[in-house]
Amino acid sequence: MKLADLRKAAIKTNVRIRFALSGGMECIVSEHGIAEVPALRSVPDAGFNLEDELGRALQFTLEPVVASAKAGTRPQTLSREQLAALVSSPGAERVHDDHDE
Repeated sequence: MKLADLRKAAIKTNVRIRFALSGGMECIVSEHGIAEVPALRSVPDAGFNLEDELGRALQFTLEPVVASAKAGTRPQTLSREQLAALVSSPGAERVHDDHDE
């Protein structure tokens, strides 16, 4: 699972995806596909690689952006395996978009 996969899934499912980084920081992939590290106050050293940090993450939190009666508004915690299955599933874009038009 790559950072690009998380970005696509966040956009398609309209959720924010959070995961812990080493050093006590956290990365947030927004519903717009932008990866941010809010606690990062300056340019990181040359050894910092967000893709590597993602590879070490074991737990992810999905936060719905839009409240929905069916999907609920509570954050959902997933393991790496659960998130990988969600990201790789062909219907991933339908996970939080089950409403009638």
